[in-house]
Amino acid sequence: MGRVRPPCVLTIAGSDSGAGAGLQADARTIGALGGYAATVVTTVTAQNARGVRAWSPVPAALITAQIDAVLDGLPVAAIKTGLLTGAAVRAVARALARRPDRPLVVDPVLQSTSGTRFLHGRGLRALQRELLPRAALVTPNWPEAAVLTGRPVRSAAEAEAAARRMIAAGCRAVLVKGGHGRGPLVRDCLVTADGRTRWFAGPRIKTKNTHGTGCVLSAAIAFELARGRPLPAAVAAARRFLRASLRRHRGLRLGPGRGPAFPG
Repeated sequence: MGRVRPPCVLTIAGSDSGAGAGLQADARTIGALGGYAATVVTTVTAQNARGVRAWSPVPAALITAQIDAVLDGLPVAAIKTGLLTGAAVRAVARALARRPDRPLVVDPVLQSTSGTRFLHGRGLRALQRELLPRAALVTPNWPEAAVLTGRPVRSAAEAEAAARRMIAAGCRAVLVKGGHGRGPLVRDCLVTADGRTRWFAGPRIKTKNTHGTGCVLSAAIAFELARGRPLPAAVAAARRFLRASLRRHRGLRLGPGRGPAFPG
């Protein structure tokens, strides 16, 4: 009998030189779950756990060439995006429009945790018009959901309202992550185009190692979709993986600042 082929997931995101987030966190997550990670670099950053020191976008033509090379040569079963500039959004949307059969998870990384803004103005509007409606799932946190809807998100009720506004604007499914909330529970809200709302809740894990949690969660969801799981089950499995990783490595210290979520 032949060996079972691991699910192949393509991540299209920025490179984090500190390896706590971005492509590096995505690839570690997909590998830890038993998948094969292919990568397309959209942005090169000079950063560590304390913040972004410098960054430079990859030219749109090279992003397109990377996507085409991967999709022409590998059995990609799901795709996720992370950090995208405006030019990258348009390049990704055009490239994926030629191959609409693979589920796409969009993690709308608008700025770094330390405050460096990557996407605004025309680029943000391109994301909303050209990529979010294409996605099987969009995974904003509270600040990102606020930017995408133009309304504040400061509570679980406002998170659900934001998800519903995004559905009304054309998204197929939205998971508003609750890590920015307060209290003993973290509550994530999944709203789908059929009108259903599902809540996922768990005790807040006390740790400083939270850099890249959004990347880990979205990459894990993409992996589960690549395995063929339905969306709610994929979200539940990905949350279990992230929470187990946070608990396992909450005492890890690799340097100053907020440490990586360190999947696996």
